[in-house]
Amino acid sequence: MERVFRYIDDHRDEFVERLRTLLRQPSVAAQNLGMEPCAKLVQQMLDGVGFKTQLFSTDGFPVVYGELEGESEKTLMFYDHYDVQPPEPLELWESDPWDPQIRDGKLYARGASDNKGDLTARLCALEAYQKVMGKLPITIKFVIEGEEEIGSPHLGQFVQEHKNLLKADGCIWEFGHKDLKDIPQIYLGLKGICYVELRAKGAASDQHSSWGTIVPNPAWRLVWALSTLKDEDEKIHIKGFTRRVRKPSKAELQAVQRLDFDEAGWREKFGIRHYLLKLRGNKLKYKHYFEPTCTICGIWSGYTGPGPKTVLPAEARAKIDFRLVPDQDPDEIVKLLRRHLKKHGFDDIEVIGMHGTYPARTPMDDPLVGIVQRTAESIYGVRPGVHPTSAASGPMYVLCQQLGIPAVSTGIGYAHSNTHAPNENIRIGDFLQGIKHIASIVHEFGVTATG
Repeated sequence: MERVFRYIDDHRDEFVERLRTLLRQPSVAAQNLGMEPCAKLVQQMLDGVGFKTQLFSTDGFPVVYGELEGESEKTLMFYDHYDVQPPEPLELWESDPWDPQIRDGKLYARGASDNKGDLTARLCALEAYQKVMGKLPITIKFVIEGEEEIGSPHLGQFVQEHKNLLKADGCIWEFGHKDLKDIPQIYLGLKGICYVELRAKGAASDQHSSWGTIVPNPAWRLVWALSTLKDEDEKIHIKGFTRRVRKPSKAELQAVQRLDFDEAGWREKFGIRHYLLKLRGNKLKYKHYFEPTCTICGIWSGYTGPGPKTVLPAEARAKIDFRLVPDQDPDEIVKLLRRHLKKHGFDDIEVIGMHGTYPARTPMDDPLVGIVQRTAESIYGVRPGVHPTSAASGPMYVLCQQLGIPAVSTGIGYAHSNTHAPNENIRIGDFLQGIKHIASIVHEFGVTATG
């Protein structure tokens, strides 16, 4: 593999420029900005590495599929996405989010970390391997969707229509990073999510606030309804909400207990004095990884502009997400929420289910976990942190677990990549290490195929 690594080092500038080309192409699914051109650009990138590619239409944005036959029928799939978060607020960027700039060894642009950097690193790794070693030792498949940042509403449609294409022995998922101590972290799963909007209505239109004596205020209705969902002790009071929660295995518990979670460092980064319930140590980690959540993501009503405006609002809305753990069902959570609100006298509040996905988790002892862990230790010179799950969510279950495919997530980000925020960035050195890590995973996967 040393020759492969030398090739990567020798083609450093070319690989970085390839990433910059992709980053210059906007692709914001939430705004329908640049999606079709980006899908075609990604397809061209796969073509350039030797893949047989197809663009599959969905009821949303297309899925880019690529397949490259190797020496063995053993197959490794890569899941990535070409859509990115909106760049706003633009005034907080130090440079144009669509004009990738390199400053102090870091590449700044929207999508640099999530997920165009990882996508490009994987393609560069496969090019390097083929240029030096010839034919790949295993068959590689890519599934690259354009809707991950809006909840992957049509990935399930693609999976159902093309199951015959998606047979694989393992999958490398789309993200990963180094922590505050620069230790690489890998993840074996994702929490599920149930995202809803609550709407309370009052009068037909906004009224003078003097009518607050006798006209219902939907903002108060919404606040009172929200207060029934969770208390100050962080207990979620929706009946049946935790009924399906599966307790973590002994191996998963031990893995989380071994994690070096930098409590002080993350508190400083977040700018908070203490964590919820003042938790510390293993109790803090247990809650973060193994418990579901109920989070108000946004709430608004009436007048929120500068200066006073005495108004009785006609409507109030809140967006809520529930992060779910095995074996919670997002569809069931919506039903339980509606039942809860009705029981507490708030059946006038409309519950709109926006999107949801099931939680996913790969067993700690799956062979793919060992391959990713061993190769990471070899590349980075330090034992990686192994997380049984991420506290975040994504469509891993839809593409992988429901098809019996184990999945592990590893990537090129770092603790200050500012993912989803202004000045998103990666370090060039991490990008190159990530290319080498992917090349090593492919090689090791091939060794196990022939061994």
